[in-house]
Amino acid sequence: MDFIKNIINWSSGPTVLFTVVTIALALSLKYTQVWSKKFAYILFGVMGVFYVSSMFDPNFFLIVAKPDNVPITFMLFLVAFFTWFALYQGVENDKRVAAGEEPMEKQEQDKVWVWPDLVYVELLCMVLLTIGLVVWSILLPAPLEQPANPADSPNPSKAPWYFLGLQEMLVYFDPWLAGVVFPTLIVVGLLAIPFIDTNPKGNGYFTFKERRTEIAIFLYGFLVLWILLVISGTFLRGPNWNFFGPYEYWDPHRVEPLLNVNISDFFWVRGLGRPLPSNPILREFVGIGMVLFYIGVLPVVLAWPKEKFPKFLRWMSLHGYYEKMGPARYYLGVSLFLLMMSLPIKMYMRWIWDLKYIVAFPEIFFNI
Repeated sequence: MDFIKNIINWSSGPTVLFTVVTIALALSLKYTQVWSKKFAYILFGVMGVFYVSSMFDPNFFLIVAKPDNVPITFMLFLVAFFTWFALYQGVENDKRVAAGEEPMEKQEQDKVWVWPDLVYVELLCMVLLTIGLVVWSILLPAPLEQPANPADSPNPSKAPWYFLGLQEMLVYFDPWLAGVVFPTLIVVGLLAIPFIDTNPKGNGYFTFKERRTEIAIFLYGFLVLWILLVISGTFLRGPNWNFFGPYEYWDPHRVEPLLNVNISDFFWVRGLGRPLPSNPILREFVGIGMVLFYIGVLPVVLAWPKEKFPKFLRWMSLHGYYEKMGPARYYLGVSLFLLMMSLPIKMYMRWIWDLKYIVAFPEIFFNI
């Protein structure tokens, strides 16, 4: 049993965890035949067995059974269920369309009255939820702590669960990026989706085959770059904001050395063996070039036809989307996608090379 716990603790490290989850999501979206009822039985069976058996571990129980974390645990099961259900419905509809039939949603023509049918069901749901909340409040005490005391800060000091994704992003980006720019771009990007993606397929019914790329991008951004950040911030981030496995004791005295290395240090100090130049522009010209290429040049390169790419890189060509969407919608959509992908890129660079900033101007408090 200890051997299995050690494997799970090791795989809960950020590099391994994010890599495994990304690969698992990619494989599940590539082989859509797994989205069946049998797969759901296996998936939720494994999740249930893991959850119940792990509750016997004192360290796991101490973290998961906290009143703050109980609703987050329920939320994770709900996210897993509704993600499976949506993909299962999409796969089933794709089978029906391939067989010459209509999607299931277009065959549901039954209409009911708001009163009394809908209101009656809503009333029953309200009563059941009220009973559930009353029982919950009796069994679990409210997670209220002492009044805020600047001389006694909790370790770790965490934001509410719905902000833990942003708090995790603060590890890899400056506050002006993680706390202002990226949240704004997330909202703007969600608002811009109907104008960028005008494909009418999939409106009013579940599908996967007809919206494969769009669904894959959304699920990666939602599940991996948001829900997984909430999970890691809730259950894996312990004292001093260190990573701990689900079966590890949260030792507040554990110290993990973490270096802060910038691109300029890699280039000038480690690469050329020279001290950093005093001129800020000269010092950061490599990082500035990388950022300008990523934001300004890479979208243009991705719009090239496949013939201009080497054979092993032709899968990167987005020329088809460029022709279908037009220049304006293409560049807006690709720019938002690249900004989204800058988060996992920066995370891996932090975990593997201790990279803090690509561009660092401490003179004016501007860092990327």
